[in-house]
Amino acid sequence: MKRLSFIFIAVFALTMTTSCKKDKKETKTEVIEEIEETKTVDIKKMQVALEPKSGSTVKGNAVFTEEDGTVTMVAVVGGLKEGEHAIHLHEKADCSADDGTSSGGHWNPTNQPHGKWGSPDGYHKGDIGNFKADANGNGTITVTTDEWCIGCGDANKDIVGKAIIIHEGVDDFKTQPTGNAGGRVSCGGIIK
Repeated sequence: MKRLSFIFIAVFALTMTTSCKKDKKETKTEVIEEIEETKTVDIKKMQVALEPKSGSTVKGNAVFTEEDGTVTMVAVVGGLKEGEHAIHLHEKADCSADDGTSSGGHWNPTNQPHGKWGSPDGYHKGDIGNFKADANGNGTITVTTDEWCIGCGDANKDIVGKAIIIHEGVDDFKTQPTGNAGGRVSCGGIIK
């Protein structure tokens, strides 16, 4: 009897295993690969040292970064008198004169009148504006524009070959052609 029970259990186990296998459904997994296009972003960056001019102690640096057709300039300056000061881009990256006049006049490739940046009455591409220096003589300004480029070769947009000038006074945005901003106290040539 033990033998019969053992055979019965063995047959039952074999039947269950076989039927479980039949009930099992096959599952197919499909792997779909997606190919993403990678966009290459061309970022250009230049740092310009600002040196004292006209007997001042004004110095600092400006960093220009171009990404997706937009240029951002961040200028950090020290050694200024407390208050507002004008900052402009000038025609030539030549800071050799003691008073900074070797950099020429404001950069104005489109022959517009001097004015406040973005004015419907016109402005030079170099008319950046004014920024404040604190009680310690430190100031910073950030400008972002699509009207400049770094080394693109477009005479109306390319800032390479120009100079950054910090003025002693405030730009009044009216007086032609300079804004009556006073002497040039710091200069930095934008050179690749």
